[in-house]
Amino acid sequence: MNMSLCIGLTLSPTWLNGEGWRRADSKAEQLFSSQYYLELAQRAEAAKLDFVFKPDSLFFNKEMADKSPGHTCLDPIVMLASIARETEKIGLVATMSTTFSEPFTVARQLQSLNWMSEGRVGWNIVTSIEGSGNFGKDEMPSSKERYERALEFTEVVRKLWASYPNEALTINRESGQFADQEMIFPIHHKGEFYHVEGPLNVPAFDSTSIPLFQAGASDLGRNFASFVADACFAATPDLESAIELRRDLHTRAHKHGRDSRAIRVLPGMHFFLGETREEAQQLYQDAYAHLTNEQRLAAVQRILGVDLSHLSLQSRITAKDIPEVMENVRSRTHADLLRRIIINEEPTLQTLLSKPEVIGSAHWVVIGTPADAVEEIIRWYRHGALDGVIALPGGSVQSLNLFLEKVVPLLVEKGLFRKEYSGNTLSEHLHEKVKK
Repeated sequence: MNMSLCIGLTLSPTWLNGEGWRRADSKAEQLFSSQYYLELAQRAEAAKLDFVFKPDSLFFNKEMADKSPGHTCLDPIVMLASIARETEKIGLVATMSTTFSEPFTVARQLQSLNWMSEGRVGWNIVTSIEGSGNFGKDEMPSSKERYERALEFTEVVRKLWASYPNEALTINRESGQFADQEMIFPIHHKGEFYHVEGPLNVPAFDSTSIPLFQAGASDLGRNFASFVADACFAATPDLESAIELRRDLHTRAHKHGRDSRAIRVLPGMHFFLGETREEAQQLYQDAYAHLTNEQRLAAVQRILGVDLSHLSLQSRITAKDIPEVMENVRSRTHADLLRRIIINEEPTLQTLLSKPEVIGSAHWVVIGTPADAVEEIIRWYRHGALDGVIALPGGSVQSLNLFLEKVVPLLVEKGLFRKEYSGNTLSEHLHEKVKK
């Protein structure tokens, strides 16, 4: 038996990006309806996916609101609580920030949701890249400080989860004992960033730890993920970068005394699917046709911190055109990815401006038929580039439909994914094997 591919679906409707929301089938009017996300989760559960995943933003750029949904989104905990009651098996992964939250609150909310979902919760740990002005801060802490804070934050949350173990619940009516207080303990945590007394006032759902996810691909992010994460979301635009990331995370995990296979690496796969390759290519082009060169150049400047507007569209962009040390960039992970593309390919400016990493995202992009998508997933899997994928449908809801209705069944047919759930909790899904 082999480990099943791990497949998660984003609950951020990525197919509405660009011009996608303007399509007649977009259901953009339902973007803030709980029913919209419930139906997505139920469809993902019907396909036996491991989990649905709710990204989150704690800031809003109102300039984006004129042309797209931007970073508008419902609160992850509230959304997933509504989904928990209407689903039975699928995992529910919530994004919560260690920069703008408190450990006790996060520990309590996640453990509460774990009870409501009967053990199906996961925590996507983020340090946030924007939002300081919404939390009484003049500027964002440095990346180094954010990760140092995240490490201590995670330690405190884990201590709180352990402070009231499930085994302490005796509920003995005859003796009158509800819980064994000798098994419940304060944590007395005093660290550089947090002083937390404990114990948590919600008992653990069971003896299994809530799975932890993390998405940073910078050096600091990788070190953090290799130390604490059960699964790592990855922005890897090509096979080479995915193989390197997975190997590096395994090496770092081993150095931390962990089993190198303990981390499941899940690249985001941003796919534009059609019944034909021509249809898929048109879907991709239509999604970003509205972007002017000025907007694309502005995107490059946001990502790399460099203005290329003085160059002609036929100019070759090389390492000399971008700073060797990039400072004050919004996302170092995204900046490093685009910088590597420029160094390796030396594209013309026109080619650079059409790159998905500029106009879309830094994720692996697949444009083609469902069979093409399956072939790509298998190729990456055989090269040791992934343990699964995060499904990021693009262009229209058609991409989502084809993924659930054709890509997943093809993976099942090839023995790489489950036909049915064999467990009930997210932790069980993550360690499930496929029967041959």
